[in-house]
Amino acid sequence: MEYRYISFAMENNVAKITLNRPEVLNSFNFSMAEELQNILDEVNQNNEIRVVIITGAGKAFSAGQDLSEAISQSVELSEIIERNYIPIVKKIRNLDKPIIAAVNGVAAGAGANIALCCDFVIASKEAYFIQAFSKIGLVPDSGGTYILPRLIGLARATSLMMLGSKLSATDAENLGIIFKSIEEEDFETFVREFSLKLSEMPTKALALTKKLLNKAFENSFEEQLEAEKIAQSEAGKSEDYNEGVRAFLEKRKPIFKGK
Repeated sequence: MEYRYISFAMENNVAKITLNRPEVLNSFNFSMAEELQNILDEVNQNNEIRVVIITGAGKAFSAGQDLSEAISQSVELSEIIERNYIPIVKKIRNLDKPIIAAVNGVAAGAGANIALCCDFVIASKEAYFIQAFSKIGLVPDSGGTYILPRLIGLARATSLMMLGSKLSATDAENLGIIFKSIEEEDFETFVREFSLKLSEMPTKALALTKKLLNKAFENSFEEQLEAEKIAQSEAGKSEDYNEGVRAFLEKRKPIFKGK
């Protein structure tokens, strides 16, 4: 499938999705949101892909919703959320492989929350995050009110969302919002090397771990224990488990295939 607002590349079992509307800081219109949904479905179904990266072209990761489209088309905001953002963040959280947000610049509004939905957020030290919704009289969406309080607690999440303050990549790392902040000159190299490291890990086990984490704040302790038992049984039937055990007994590095 050809994409107009997204570029796609795959190398060494790593898929790289680039939001590609740099002239508007990669803000989302309906078309780009639909393309991202389609490509997330494609990478999830492609067994050769074991890691996914989402990043932005130019100076931004994403500035969130393209407000000019919303105003010009007189579209209800609830429709925009229903069509654009709920499917995107659900697909990210349910993706059966690790997904990295490589935040190269500003991540604002829905753009910030799409990044935070990813399994790993790696940001250039030149990047910053902003819950920009209150600046225009809106409320956070795209899962932000669910994810951010779980990352940093209610008090800090409240201040970031109500005040709409800019948060540097360094501060985001220190608060535990993101995985790593990296110097700009080292950013692309770090993302590439980290993604390759993930691609050599037992992909099926990582996917099962992600499913468990998705339920960790909803299940009771007993329910989570049961879910762990079921997931462990499934992981134990994988080729990677057998390879991991053989490698351990043979005192060598395992060669996982993601199966």
